[in-house]
Amino acid sequence: MSTTEPTPLAKPLIKPLIVIPARMASIRLPGKPLADICGAPMIVQVWRRACEANVGRVIVACSEQEVADVVHAAGGEAIMTDPNHPSGTDRVHEVVEQVDPQGAIERVINVQGDLPALDPSLIQQANALLDDSAVDMSTLAAAITDEQEKTNPNVVKAIVSASQDGSSKGGRALYFSRATAPYGDGPLYHHIGLYGFRRSALRHFVSMPPSPLELREKLEQLRALEAGMRIDVGFVDTVPHGVDTPADLEKARAMLKNKSA
Repeated sequence: MSTTEPTPLAKPLIKPLIVIPARMASIRLPGKPLADICGAPMIVQVWRRACEANVGRVIVACSEQEVADVVHAAGGEAIMTDPNHPSGTDRVHEVVEQVDPQGAIERVINVQGDLPALDPSLIQQANALLDDSAVDMSTLAAAITDEQEKTNPNVVKAIVSASQDGSSKGGRALYFSRATAPYGDGPLYHHIGLYGFRRSALRHFVSMPPSPLELREKLEQLRALEAGMRIDVGFVDTVPHGVDTPADLEKARAMLKNKSA
């Protein structure tokens, strides 16, 4: 009789969950998620880009019924969340816990709800960075080519441990800042606010209070770095167009119109 032990079955791979946090309370562009872009609300356009990435299930996390209604009407999935959440990341976490209380989903991609012209491949790249089990979070950045962006505090700079000759495909995040950094010759990188989370890292992140540098720079990701979490950054060619103002909205309409032409 053979005494060979049976080979244990491999753990099934659960696809990542993509969550798009959205809220109506935009100061510079009230009702932003419902703004029409080429015949569809902006949040629906973002949902479409996320679906086109073909990475995993896509859910819009919202706190207003009218946002959920337009997503459902487009055939998408939306879940209502606590309107008192302090950040979109907290909203993302609530959705993950609602849909997967057993903890089977191991990766979560947080896509901002104001990126209607997002290249779906960016979601794929953020997800791929989590293939390294040592990485807690992933994000993206693009080399700054506009000199004005280098000193603009609204453009967040990613300081990354990578080759300084511009040949690297990415590296480990050391810091994020609104200041012009790092000093000296070499590329500066425009941070793109799209994040991949290992499930355990997301849970740990939302359990912590805002950190001192997070409050000072007004950059949520610094909470993770101050807590010793590892964030890997992938370098991409372009920064997706975000919509914060009426002018941004008009540009997004033109971009999608040209794309569909």
